[in-house]
Amino acid sequence: MASRDDELTLPGDEAKKRGEVSFARIAIWVIVGALGAYLLISGVVGIIAKG
Repeated sequence: MASRDDELTLPGDEAKKRGEVSFARIAIWVIVGALGAYLLISGVVGIIAKG
């Protein structure tokens, strides 16, 4: 079995290990979260209004 020292490193690996989150990734999560919240809230309102 190979040890961790034998693994090849890719050019972007060092940036990932620092734990920095890019602005684009945060923006995507905010948009997806807002869409999910909208769908959830509109579904609950639709159930309440119909019932």
